[in-house]
Amino acid sequence: MAILPATWDMYDLIQGFIQAPAYHLVFEALLIVWIFKLLLFSKSYAPERTVLTEKEKADLIADWQPEPLAPDVPDDHPVLQSMEQNMISGRPDKYVNINGKRCINMATLDFLGMINDKSIEAKAIAALKVYGVGSCGPRGFYGTMDVHLELEEKLAKFMNCEEAILYSYGFATIASAIPAYSKRGDIVFCDEGVCFSIQKGLVASRSIVKFFKHNDMADLERLLIEQQQNDKKNPKKAKVTRRFIVTEGLFVNYGDICPLPQLVELKWKYKVRIFLEESLSFGVLGKTGRGVTEYFNVNIEEIDLIAASLENSIASIGGFCCGRKYVIDHQRLSGLGYCFSASLPPMLASAATQAISILENQPVLLTQLEENCKLMHEGLSKLEGFCVLGDPVAPIKHVRLSEPSDDRDLDMKTLQMIVDHSMQQGVALTLARYLEKEEHVLPCPSIRVSVNCKLEKDEIDRVLSSMTASVNKVMSATS
Repeated sequence: MAILPATWDMYDLIQGFIQAPAYHLVFEALLIVWIFKLLLFSKSYAPERTVLTEKEKADLIADWQPEPLAPDVPDDHPVLQSMEQNMISGRPDKYVNINGKRCINMATLDFLGMINDKSIEAKAIAALKVYGVGSCGPRGFYGTMDVHLELEEKLAKFMNCEEAILYSYGFATIASAIPAYSKRGDIVFCDEGVCFSIQKGLVASRSIVKFFKHNDMADLERLLIEQQQNDKKNPKKAKVTRRFIVTEGLFVNYGDICPLPQLVELKWKYKVRIFLEESLSFGVLGKTGRGVTEYFNVNIEEIDLIAASLENSIASIGGFCCGRKYVIDHQRLSGLGYCFSASLPPMLASAATQAISILENQPVLLTQLEENCKLMHEGLSKLEGFCVLGDPVAPIKHVRLSEPSDDRDLDMKTLQMIVDHSMQQGVALTLARYLEKEEHVLPCPSIRVSVNCKLEKDEIDRVLSSMTASVNKVMSATS
């Protein structure tokens, strides 16, 4: 007797059911139950819609208070008071006129006195007559002019690199460079004392950031060893993960210098790349002002990327990155601050080119700056009840209370009183300012002192005597 095809189909179905794995049957059963639940009971769980009357709607609208666009700022905020009280007239040279009072300028970061150089001024005026005030376009959209290319070539040659790229805003230079290379999933080992622009670049990169203690190479190596062990557990992921060390050459928040030789040693030992931010060390450290690599006699090719601002020693605007050609060319396509910002005003590019020429031809400026820095450091170290942070050769110093209180606002007020009293004596100082709620590690309150190579010894003595008198008066009044 022949077996019907339908019988064979049923037989195959039963055999397949018997031979199927148990977990597969359980999963299919749960899936069928879930589908039936959605079809049969979904409507019964739907929340009831609340219908409001017109009066209830009006009452809700009347009670609604929108969140403020920005937090309230007290009228007595020290920054707002400083803006209203400390009005500068004229250019901020070695001396600065504040509210009509002539003061020795120890506040602005014009380390080499370039801001009042007549040859730079002449170059800027000549460029102004040719190019006008601004470029009105990004570099890739008719914002590139011959003076930009000239400055990039000048910077690359000065730094002994293959190529340089020019940014129109100093803050955006490193903040754009970091996310151009480090992406989500990559790992950045960063000094916890870095400046705010580096911190913003790390946030934009969305990378995994591991902070090590300030200038602590043992702590950095500990993190590198931990990462090396994690990489061994997942070699497939480690193969596609990039690793970077990010630090400053001369720290703006501390005034000390990074231990570059040890960083380079760790770079090759643990196979990481080094990004170096040199906004304060460029034009300051080294025999010719080429920065921390020259200061430590480290081959610049050991550093994967160097970024620096032109707004300090060069007294212009903008910043630059330099390195190998293929590294820099990548930023021309991926550096957001380069691609989408209007290019540097041509007259300021010409001014920066002339400033670098002066730096090349007058190395005596660096010698004078180093001598002034050492004299200022020695004098500040004698202030009773205070300590001075920073390397003796650094042009930026931070003067802090030796025994700060638990009240940050109180310490800030004490330091501000010293600043105000010094200004009455003809010395312009400033407090170090931070975005307190956004800093990764908020530095202690300090008076920031900026040294200029044009200062004479008697002017430095005057600054130190004024600060000593101000400290004595304020501390005696508050004790």
